[in-house]
Amino acid sequence: MDITFKPNCKYALLVPTSMGLRITPAAGQPVHSSDTFKLQATSAETNVASIPSFLGLPVKVLTTFVEGSPFAHFIKANLKSRGMDYEGPEVKQGGPWGYRHQINIADSGYGSRGPRVWNDRAGEVGRTLNVKDFDLDRIFGEEGVQIIHLSGLIGALSPETSKFCLELARAAKKYGTKISFDLNYRASFWEGREQELHDIFSEIASYADVLVGNEEDFQLCLGIEGPEAGGKDIAAKIDSFKEMINRVKAQYPNAQVYATTLRQVNNTNSHNWGAIVRDGDDWHVIMPREIHVLDRIGGGDGFVGGLLYGILRGWEGEKCAQFGWASGALATTFLTDYAQPADEEQVWSVWEGNARVKR
Repeated sequence: MDITFKPNCKYALLVPTSMGLRITPAAGQPVHSSDTFKLQATSAETNVASIPSFLGLPVKVLTTFVEGSPFAHFIKANLKSRGMDYEGPEVKQGGPWGYRHQINIADSGYGSRGPRVWNDRAGEVGRTLNVKDFDLDRIFGEEGVQIIHLSGLIGALSPETSKFCLELARAAKKYGTKISFDLNYRASFWEGREQELHDIFSEIASYADVLVGNEEDFQLCLGIEGPEAGGKDIAAKIDSFKEMINRVKAQYPNAQVYATTLRQVNNTNSHNWGAIVRDGDDWHVIMPREIHVLDRIGGGDGFVGGLLYGILRGWEGEKCAQFGWASGALATTFLTDYAQPADEEQVWSVWEGNARVKR
């Protein structure tokens, strides 16, 4: 891909995020019938960053923590274990009814029983993310960042985080940092703020060098017509997805890369997984093929992480798309929300369909 990065950067990838907790029943059981749960640190944006980080690229996380919270300590230890630097203010809890790290209560589903996720985000400390708490001139100007990855989840979390993401995009543009933007529409976040968020997302999208979203994201965030969501034969919609991306490019021509994933759910543990990437005027279409799913959460983030890893490595577009597809497929084989690739070879084995034992 013909993307030139700012030289001498300390960080390959920067992600602003609201770190939280996920609790999941053991053995694929429903939440309401379980008494044993796995606890993990999570966020969509660090799911993305995990691919480059586990493969050796320097990553930094911008976030907020609850001062003195044992869960904040738990989250920091997790980020360190993933090889990520982090920066952010310590916010006082303010008593038992004050701030906390958000919780996702997730049933992974099994077979014919679909996954269910209950978001418990009251008092979420990440909603306080504010540009005044970060020295953007130091981060972008002195330390240096090759790509900042922004997510619509953080962009819509609160009026403060919306402004935060917009200011980050403006600073990145000023300092020559490339911008990746995954629209990640969530209806509950947009309720009552539709016009405000449309305007903010549109401005960020106008700066983006890599623009990612599914058919619902592009339509509901940016007003771009796309194919109807869902359906049992997603492969038959390839042309309509390409037409959607062409409309996105016409309205937001700054980007060099446009991408969307394709997912057809056969059952909880079997999906047909594909992707479309437009790199300049070149198309890279990965027709949906079956993958076996242990836990679907984080698959889309894995795709973006793999795609960005390839871009950071300077690979050609087709190779980036393939690595993104395989990174997303790999993520669905982990009980964590994020893939932890041992090396590039492991990811390429997924692409090649090679699940033979390696000794």
